Order: sequence, then structure tokens, then C-alpha cells
Amino acid sequence: MAIRIAQQLGTEIISADSRQCYRELSIGTAKPDPAELAAVRHYFINSHFVKEEVNAAMYEQLALQYAAEIFSRHSVAVLTGGTGLYIRAFLEGMDQVPPVPPEIRTGVREGYAEKGLSWLQETLRQRDPAFYATAETQNPQRLMRALEILEATGQSITAFRTAIPQPRNFSVIKIGLELPKPMLHDNIHRRVDAMMEAGLVEEVRAVAPYRHHNALQTVGYAEIFGYLDGKTSLPEAVDAIKTHTRQYAKRQLTWFRREPDMHWFDAREGAKLQEWLAQQMV
Repeated sequence: MAIRIAQQLGTEIISADSRQCYRELSIGTAKPDPAELAAVRHYFINSHFVKEEVNAAMYEQLALQYAAEIFSRHSVAVLTGGTGLYIRAFLEGMDQVPPVPPEIRTGVREGYAEKGLSWLQETLRQRDPAFYATAETQNPQRLMRALEILEATGQSITAFRTAIPQPRNFSVIKIGLELPKPMLHDNIHRRVDAMMEAGLVEEVRAVAPYRHHNALQTVGYAEIFGYLDGKTSLPEAVDAIKTHTRQYAKRQLTWFRREPDMHWFDAREGAKLQEWLAQQMV
């Protein structure tokens, strides 16, 4: 749909997916295929190596640079993806959080890899109850980030949040796509099966030397690492990917439904969306 809109408006796409930027991660991230990437110019796809640290604050600066480049040629840009924090960083700015020393980040990542989500949850529940009370407690990325800040500064990550949006020199139209839950879940299951057929296990094995990096502490990779470590069977790992992806999709919908001024469309009604968008451009 983003490609169709970009072609309709004669412009280019900025990805807001926190993992499709990594060159080594294609199958497990459902990255656009070569034909899709050739149809419209994309930014923030295949732009980084997996061992590079990319976060929302870095994305804010990159995406603003990408937007300025696109606006030098076109009057509109398309930003698409499911990483809500990255989108918010681009639209509103990020609070300035002190850098985390690499040894602290590594320690937290290894702790999560060895002890799991329940360890993260209990550690933060005890040590940072103010954060934990409003946290996405099923999201390991958010919990690891909070624990890293706590270890590095001795303060809760909430102490660095100002919630003051930064001014931007562009206006925004927000569009959300949704499907009935049974259809969404069926799409997820079929996509995971397609990933397995495309060689997800081999892709995960190839990036095993970087398994403690942030990019690989995510759905689709963590479960296959469990299989490669002998902790689960392959069918169990596949079932876990499907379950965790459904849970992630639910969190995404919850996040974006809280966004003000979001215009929702059924994902099957692309023509209706494009007609509506054309009217907004007048």
C-alpha cells in the first residue's frame, strides 16, 4: 500500500521498521523484495550492518535527513512501518537520554538471553516500579532499554521523559490499516510458514555471532536461537513465532489506536484509501 501511495503521489518512501534497516536480516523481517524496492526508492532499508546500534534517537535524525532530501525534490513523502516509537521520534522528537556504556548493554542483553522475559519483568518491577506500572511489560525491547538506563544512570527512564513535542516544518496525514482479527492471524501464520520455507533457520544461523545485539533480541530470531540451542523443537519454535507475532500485532494496534488524528481503513480497500488521499491533496 505504501508503494501504491508513493507511486500515486510521485514520491519516495522512508521505512519506519527498526529491523529492516539491517542488511543481514531479510527473511525474518519480511523485508520488501527486490522488485518492490526497485518500484519506489526506499530509505532506511539495508542501510546498516546488524552489529551497528540503531535506536529511536538515531532514527529521528536519520529520518529527518531523509525527509529533507525527499522534500528537495517532492512536496510529499511517505513514511511507513510498524515501529511506533520510531514514528513518534520522527514526528515529535525524542527526549535526550544519556548514552549507555557498551558493557552495561551487553550485560542486560545477555541476562535476557539467559533468564528470559520474566527476569526482566521482575527486576524492573522491584527496581523501577514507577516505570513498570505503565510499561509494555510483554515488550522485551522496552524493558531492556529501561534496565540499561537504570544501570547506567541510577535513574528511571521516566526521569528523562519531557513529553514536549518538537516543532516540525511539515504537516502530517496519518493512515492506519486494519483487518478483521481472524484474517490478520491467518496472514501472520501464512507469513511465518513462508519465512520458514524461504530459509529462516539458515538466516538465523548465519547471524548467530551477533545474537546478543539488539536487532536479534526480537520475534522470529529469538525463537530460532532457542531451537538451535536445543531448548525447543523446530515445530515448537515456529508455533512460538506465530504466537509472539500475534501478540506483537496486538501491541502495535493498541499503540496506533492511541495516536490522535489517525484515519483508519480496511487493508482490503486500497482504492477507497487512495481516493480519500487524493481528496486530501487538493
